[in-house]
Amino acid sequence: MTHQDRTAPLVGVIGLGAMGAPMARHLAVSHGRAAVTARRPRDEVMTELLLGSPAAAIDWHDAPASLGRACDIVLLMVPDLPQVIELLDGPAGLAAGAADRPRDADPLLVVVGSTCSAPGIQELGQRLEGATGGRVHLVDAPVSGGEDGAIAGTLSIMMGGTEDDCARATRALAPCGTPVRLGPLGAGEVAKACNQLVVSATILALGEATVLAERSGIDVGQMWDLLGHGYASSRLLDTRKDKLVGRDDSPSGAAKYLLKDLGCGLEVAESTATRAALLPALHETFTEIVDSGLGDRDMAVTRRFVAER
Repeated sequence: MTHQDRTAPLVGVIGLGAMGAPMARHLAVSHGRAAVTARRPRDEVMTELLLGSPAAAIDWHDAPASLGRACDIVLLMVPDLPQVIELLDGPAGLAAGAADRPRDADPLLVVVGSTCSAPGIQELGQRLEGATGGRVHLVDAPVSGGEDGAIAGTLSIMMGGTEDDCARATRALAPCGTPVRLGPLGAGEVAKACNQLVVSATILALGEATVLAERSGIDVGQMWDLLGHGYASSRLLDTRKDKLVGRDDSPSGAAKYLLKDLGCGLEVAESTATRAALLPALHETFTEIVDSGLGDRDMAVTRRFVAER
């Protein structure tokens, strides 16, 4: 099938971890096909993806450049901006592949699902468009909803970019959740920083409250069942209640990533001349969590952290 006669976008995915793998499967099933590449061995990756969804049609590519040539849109689900830049630059990078696309083809749209610096993503977008003569466009689209949301296809997808680019990204990413354009490039990262401010404050409050209740002789499971019907209710309480009650902080949504995201929030506060009250305190606390060796644990580790302080 040629580029011109496809009715659905061919979407590539790089970053096939807990979030990226289920998203790739949704994209393949909904659009009829998806493309992937990874540092891990091909057979391992493909077996993992196809076992998760036998109906999915997924093509393996040997390098990002190959995805850049073949795909209309490439979604990057990697940890941070340095990994994004690494995938874009160099002879095997996405930008090099985009240079080989037909001149009449739409620009390659790179959708950054990473939570990273808003000013950094803006600078990268400007550099890319200049360096590639407009052959590569960028949209930032960090997500919220965790691994459960990625598997269910119910993620909140916060997008920043031009209206045209975000319209293309919306069509591509709709099988993974609800994509919404919030403003120009970088707006998605600002929204994700706001989201993570609330998440960090909430999980710290839940952990601390659990310790207070337990040490006061209260049945914490019963307490959270009750308070979950009042103003203390939240999606985070719903998903982490059992972990908090059962002292289960086995790795899932790692606390260290909240620290990284809070750093992005501090950058937004500085760039907007906002004298934040919570952000610095949360950043200091999550720095302490990571420095104490608990950064790889699930964010519900706040219970253990408070108890052991």
